[in-house]
Amino acid sequence: MFFMKSAYEYIKENLRSNLKDKLVEWRKQPVISRVEKPFDILRARNLGYKDKKGFVVARVRLRRGGRKNPVVHKGRRSKRQSPKKVLKMNYQWVAEQRASRRYSNLEVLNSYKVGKDGKNYFFEVIMVDPQRHEIQNDKNLAWITSPENRNRPLRGLTSAAKKSRGLRHKKHEAKVRPSLRAWNRRGK
Repeated sequence: MFFMKSAYEYIKENLRSNLKDKLVEWRKQPVISRVEKPFDILRARNLGYKDKKGFVVARVRLRRGGRKNPVVHKGRRSKRQSPKKVLKMNYQWVAEQRASRRYSNLEVLNSYKVGKDGKNYFFEVIMVDPQRHEIQNDKNLAWITSPENRNRPLRGLTSAAKKSRGLRHKKHEAKVRPSLRAWNRRGK
């Protein structure tokens, strides 16, 4: 039998073919840049994006690789000094935090990975303006306007942050709830 492709399947094929050229453009742009439309419209809509007033999409570029400890240039060098330090936050959570600090009047709704090259990760962060009447009157988004949902990525409450904190699957073997400090740094 012959099946017709949906419009979103054609969009996916087009995205894959154009990604290499887009990465060249994105490398020349600022680290955090506001974009008119999301690159992957299907993924953005699945995560809550709507094309109406009050929604902002920001593209964040992050350097890949482990974070490094400071290197000793003088004196005795310790043999136990490791050159690499593993960051306990995933890159998506870091991207959400940077976008949230840049646009402090907006709230982060969600984010997704757009692409990566040899040096960088690229994420698009969907942000919402809680002061807009369009957002306040939307029954699916009115929850984000309440004061207890301020600075969600900085407090580890977004989806990527909860995944990095180990709150997706509640098992008692590797428990990192409510925080690593409360669990005596034994979480990760």
